[in-house]
Amino acid sequence: MARPTPTSLHLLFLGILILSSGNILSDCARVFTITNDCDETIWPAITPGESFGGGGYALKSKESRVHTAPFGWSGRIWGRTKCSFDSSGNGTCLTGRCGSSLQCTASGETPSTLAELTLTPLEFYDVSLVDGFNLPMSVRPVNGNGNCSVAGCVGDLRQNCPSELSVKAGGKVVACRSACDVFNTDEYCCRGIYGNAATCKPTYYSKKFKNACPTSYSYAYDDPSSIFTCTGADYIITFCASKNRPQCTYHDNKLTCSGSAKGFFQNWILSTTMMALIVGCLSLML
Repeated sequence: MARPTPTSLHLLFLGILILSSGNILSDCARVFTITNDCDETIWPAITPGESFGGGGYALKSKESRVHTAPFGWSGRIWGRTKCSFDSSGNGTCLTGRCGSSLQCTASGETPSTLAELTLTPLEFYDVSLVDGFNLPMSVRPVNGNGNCSVAGCVGDLRQNCPSELSVKAGGKVVACRSACDVFNTDEYCCRGIYGNAATCKPTYYSKKFKNACPTSYSYAYDDPSSIFTCTGADYIITFCASKNRPQCTYHDNKLTCSGSAKGFFQNWILSTTMMALIVGCLSLML
């Protein structure tokens, strides 16, 4: 049987219904706010990136961008540093690059701080240092139910990175590699006889990462204190999070902040977000 084509009246009715019900809106989309609190431009990378600006873009210092991800989305978000791209989107980055493309379709090169999220009925999220560290990063759920703790590494591991793990450029430490990446042993990489939770234990290096960043993954089986769950949340992904800067996102037709944040978003961003939510919900409901 052919699927009936929605009429303009149906679309109008559904649009009004979505706008009038925050519950319906939150059931079919999640709002992601990606914020750069670093003192320099970074280039967020997202895979899969269809709902996130194609998978990558430049984000200036103190800027934010808002995206909507469909229910069921599962992916990775990380930051790239010191990038240079031409008008065709071809170029390179000092850390976190995904080949030579501005818009990523594959994982980034190590070392890079990595956020992982899965939007199932029980949502899972974490920040991983298993592949090393290149930027402070946090994941903050808002307006969700459950544990909903902040995950991440807000300290800068580059400042205290062991020399044997350090990546340097121009005389400065620009990233901190993992012990697996450097030494490539079964013990550090949790493989072979160390390929399970019973035998893969914290090492000297993973403990240093864990002490600096207690709510991040420090090695492959660091599950109990590193993976978090929530339901019905929106997510704020912040690079170089500042304790004093308000953390804001757009939720249930209103701006929600952790403090006073007048002017944090421009009206066009809110309007664009609202339109994206409507389009996304309509595509799921029709």
